[in-house]
Amino acid sequence: MSTAVAMNHASSRAESTTRSIERRSAADLPYERFLKEYLEPNRPVIISGAAPQWNAMRTWTPEFFKNRFGSLTVNVSYETKMKMSELIDAVLASTPEKPGPYLHKVIIYRDMPELLADLSPDNVYAFPRRYAGSLMQERFRRPDGFLKLLIGGAGGKFPLMHYDTDNSHAMITEIYGDKEFILFPPEDTQYMYPFANSSHTSEIENPDQADIVKYPLFAKATKYRGTVYPGDSILIPSAWWHAARALNPSISVCTNMMYRSNWPGFVNEACDPVAGGSSVNRLLKRAYLNGLGAVLTTCEGLQKAMPRGPLSRKLAEFAPRYRQQLPTEVDYPKHRRTAASQS
Repeated sequence: MSTAVAMNHASSRAESTTRSIERRSAADLPYERFLKEYLEPNRPVIISGAAPQWNAMRTWTPEFFKNRFGSLTVNVSYETKMKMSELIDAVLASTPEKPGPYLHKVIIYRDMPELLADLSPDNVYAFPRRYAGSLMQERFRRPDGFLKLLIGGAGGKFPLMHYDTDNSHAMITEIYGDKEFILFPPEDTQYMYPFANSSHTSEIENPDQADIVKYPLFAKATKYRGTVYPGDSILIPSAWWHAARALNPSISVCTNMMYRSNWPGFVNEACDPVAGGSSVNRLLKRAYLNGLGAVLTTCEGLQKAMPRGPLSRKLAEFAPRYRQQLPTEVDYPKHRRTAASQS
């Protein structure tokens, strides 16, 4: 490669503006302040000490998964299945130069319900949880917030930079190891080069190595960077683009959240013509979801006004706002409830 070509190639990977993701301590961040300062204004934050009550914080290690679930075959990605023992070996052998597989397709209550007891009581910041409400349409209902298990080794990462579907918020809690996150705000979507057939995934796989010649607008994007350590939770607000990279063997869990602040975007996505259905059906769905949003906002407001008592607990069946108002934590399928309620 000539000197001129090398210089042009280096300049094509120009660095965008970088800011640090704000960090707070759970000891100084009451839940209602979290709602007001971060969830409602759609601002990311890293919260240290977010779920000290989890037994997972004391027991989950790569060896724990290899010893207890070694013979279990898991969906690592859309294309790959592996035995857990083989996955853990590959995770421990992973390097930044030759990253191993990154587990991101395991839904805990569906695939490994034995783990639920180690994640109870729920993370107090993983609320409100409209997904768990009994009024949500069945195709959107996720009784535990759709808890996903994420395991990767050094250099391992989710295959695509993206933002979460349904316009949902994501709360990711690091249990073992360290993971670096890079986020971009919704207003930078115009610089993110989404795929033509997938508006929430980017053609840019690695934001640290983006080719600015191929993706020139990306240089205008504002990058937010932060690292989570064991016990930290990171809020990735709705429509925030993000990529994550394990710095060493890492275990974390992710849950999705819906609230009044991101409900309009959820309705728009659910009723998008791309989702299918006739125009009449989409209009009816939009009317139903808009009405449901108003009902759930009322339920959440009444829970805030009356956080204790039978009425509040009843309203929590429709839109659980607080951890302690969830009956038996979450309404898991009956044949899996035993594993969920051992704590």
